[in-house]
Amino acid sequence: MAAMKAGRHLQCLVKRRDRALWGARSLSALPQGSIASSPTSSTPSGHLISLEHEYSAHNYHPIPVVFSQAKGSSVWDPEGNKYLDFLSAYSAGHCHPKIIKVLKDQAEKLTLSSRAFYNDKFPVFAERLRSIFGYDMVLPMNTGAEGVETALKLARKWGYEKTKIPKDEAIIVSCCGCFHGRTLAVVSMSCDNEAIRGFGPLLPGHLKVDFGDATALENLFKEKGDKIAGFLFEPIQGDAGLLEIFAQSKKILMIADEVQSGLGRSGRMLACDWEDVHPDVVVLGKALGGGVIPVSAVLADKDVMLCIRPGEHGSTFGGNPLASAVAVASLDVIIDDQLVERSAKMGEDLIKQLIQLQRQFPGHIKGVRGRGLFSAVELNGAALSPVSAYGICLKLKERGVLAKPTHSTIIRLTPPLSVSVYELQEGVKALQDVFEIDLPTMLQTRPQNSAPHTPHICDRCGRKLYRA
Repeated sequence: MAAMKAGRHLQCLVKRRDRALWGARSLSALPQGSIASSPTSSTPSGHLISLEHEYSAHNYHPIPVVFSQAKGSSVWDPEGNKYLDFLSAYSAGHCHPKIIKVLKDQAEKLTLSSRAFYNDKFPVFAERLRSIFGYDMVLPMNTGAEGVETALKLARKWGYEKTKIPKDEAIIVSCCGCFHGRTLAVVSMSCDNEAIRGFGPLLPGHLKVDFGDATALENLFKEKGDKIAGFLFEPIQGDAGLLEIFAQSKKILMIADEVQSGLGRSGRMLACDWEDVHPDVVVLGKALGGGVIPVSAVLADKDVMLCIRPGEHGSTFGGNPLASAVAVASLDVIIDDQLVERSAKMGEDLIKQLIQLQRQFPGHIKGVRGRGLFSAVELNGAALSPVSAYGICLKLKERGVLAKPTHSTIIRLTPPLSVSVYELQEGVKALQDVFEIDLPTMLQTRPQNSAPHTPHICDRCGRKLYRA
């Protein structure tokens, strides 16, 4: 009874905050009728998808929905269909009014200075990051991948200067199953065959351990520690499981990739905060741009950051005034609207609903995991083959909810930090309907001679990993 009262109390508080944050909004983001899984060429959406397929590189396999307008948790396609977005622009939500106002105001004043000159917004952005996270300095970039590349270069430079690693022998340790981006340096530490094959030779200087295997990491540090510059990890491995954080060495930089997990997504400002870990280097991105503009940043203390000197690293657009102003506004929204606390509370509610869904469909759902509003549903691939996470997400799309498939068996659910109680319920209800109503038909119509769901072998590690 006490739990029920607490739950009702939370819903009332969240409902009041919803109105304060975004104003009045519909209690339902779901369309009245079913939406076709793939728009036809005669529709505006179908025409646009055809144009992209014809004239754009085929380096993505998107869910076939075209975004035309968005606000908060909702997006609309050119036909006027409304969807609940459980990817949420990786941020507080779409087109947050406070962030958009700052964007417009700054765009009318100054958008780019390059770092060849000073501007009046980047210093404010840098100081704001210092005040929030406690690191002495920031190196601004644009994308998460650029931020990771910057951290790798910084670690190598620090290793050569501070711990006297022999020239060109610096090693970066990362985790099996990691995902840090698509650059050559990053894919050189990847376990994803699709990211590696055809792009060799891979960059040397990378070693890997199982995420969470403190013994293996300790042994590696003892064996190769005189040449290891940094240990790069995701506090929550969005593409390989949500596990625990492990040891660090004083002579090796601990580098946390918080591009996805940072800024409230996990229910803490940084996911590392769950373990009271203070990494030597932190990489931020995605939500730092508030779903509006690319912004990334590498944080470190002076002893590390000042190893890079003028001319050794840079970015034309890194620290530009438009991005800096938007980033400050994004941080203000996260703090002023208490989105970190909101993520923690709403995330607990989401996980409870997903666990209940797993109990309802134990043969289809292998596991549920997450922290804050960073969650995932893992499918029982062997039982559902050849139905994949992508196929499930297509059915979710028909029911008005957008989610991201990861590989063939994982559905990532990361609704905006401003999501309402009712929107969470709608999203989970749509997933329940897919399992209850759509999946039986999908399984009945699958080819009788379909190949079983077999693991792929990682080229790098020799591991059996389920891949799409």
